[in-house]
Amino acid sequence: MIKMITSVVRRIGAGVVLSLSLAVSPAASQGLKPSIDLPGAGAAARNSVGAIMERIESGNASSVTMPVIRSDNPRSDYVRPITLAQLEDQLRRPDVQASIGKGSIAVLYPNVEAPFRAAFTSIIQGIEERTRLRVRSYPVDPKVDTAELNTTLKHNNTRVVIALGRQGLNATAGLDREITVLAGGVLLLSDAENVAGISLTPDPALLFSRLRTLLPELRRVIVVYDPQKSDWLIRLARDAARAQGLELQTHVATELGKAAQLYPQLFANADSRRDAVWLPHDSTTVEESIILPMVLRESWNSGVPLFSSNVLHVKKGALFAMGPNNVELGRALASSAMSVINGDSKRRGLVPLRDLQTAVNVRTANHMGLNLSSQHRFDYVYPQP
Repeated sequence: MIKMITSVVRRIGAGVVLSLSLAVSPAASQGLKPSIDLPGAGAAARNSVGAIMERIESGNASSVTMPVIRSDNPRSDYVRPITLAQLEDQLRRPDVQASIGKGSIAVLYPNVEAPFRAAFTSIIQGIEERTRLRVRSYPVDPKVDTAELNTTLKHNNTRVVIALGRQGLNATAGLDREITVLAGGVLLLSDAENVAGISLTPDPALLFSRLRTLLPELRRVIVVYDPQKSDWLIRLARDAARAQGLELQTHVATELGKAAQLYPQLFANADSRRDAVWLPHDSTTVEESIILPMVLRESWNSGVPLFSSNVLHVKKGALFAMGPNNVELGRALASSAMSVINGDSKRRGLVPLRDLQTAVNVRTANHMGLNLSSQHRFDYVYPQP
């Protein structure tokens, strides 16, 4: 064990060892981000790091001490002991493992202006909170130089790239195979894409669960979809509907004209007390300029509830929708990235989004006679008071 610790300490250097002692300090436990430049980490700290290395080399390392910052007095010289076992435990932390040779994490995200950038910065915040690392983030343009990007990532010992959005994912096309790519906030267009990560589309199981909470008498979910874009999602939806005691009635439309013909017929034959229409992320059957206005009008006139996988539809009149909790999405992506760094070689696919927030349109709910009681909690309410 002593030889292992000696080897690791030599590799990570004094700065990382000092960070490890801070990680078990009261300041670290309160969520602070200490570094070697904090008050109190001066000459005494550097001398103690040298003393630790000497004691490990000599074999006299059953208990070592490191200066840490007290939460009640950040400039004190308080010294808290850290045992060899504690040090070894800290060295096993995923963020430290990344820093001592197993690789680092990078994030690629679309180079867009505010307010669109805010979603990506929230995801990055979640990644950093879970990894406890300041990850390197790269805004990428549609015509990014992938060769130059690959060189930069290799220079920084990047092991995993988290690619946000379709633009971020496209930028990974020229990366070395040794760099694992995890996608976040993208829509899977077909199984052939062979993408790993977390999709932008909500898990149908969570959508249907919320639907049953709002409408306990509901028995059937009606959906129109394009198999080339949503076949993988419909497979999940069938299982989710069965688990909720629902019938999933599916209708195929491979072009906008077919979808435009189907929706009026489906609403005309639906029972407003027992049926609901679901709008998935599908650019063919949920086209925004023609199909969406028509579907919203049919829902309003017939009283058949309409719910969506896109929270923007709630502003326009859909009853409710579920969308990403960006910080939690970042944490989930970070957990997957750290698993890769720690040697988990399991083959991954794109999974639906489970870190969700819910939006509701109270005007639509009132129109349909739906009583939203205090037990129904929502993250966003439209129209806004």
